[in-house]
Amino acid sequence: MNNCELADSVKSSLDQYFKDLDGESPHALYDMVLGCIEKPLLEYIMQHATGNQSKAAEILGLNRNTLRKKLQQYNIE
Repeated sequence: MNNCELADSVKSSLDQYFKDLDGESPHALYDMVLGCIEKPLLEYIMQHATGNQSKAAEILGLNRNTLRKKLQQYNIE
């Protein structure tokens, strides 16, 4: 398996998150991590695609309607 810098960053961030919890129970971790990764990804790709949702959807491998829902979810124009 190839070493993935992004995966390493996520693991490092999770290590810090659990240290910061200091024994407290985590809650809704999956949604938190997705939100932290998905929004900047969508913002970056929309900028790269110069606002063209069809092009952005193709780059992401998403259906355009799915992309539109995600953009609305994160209030990205």
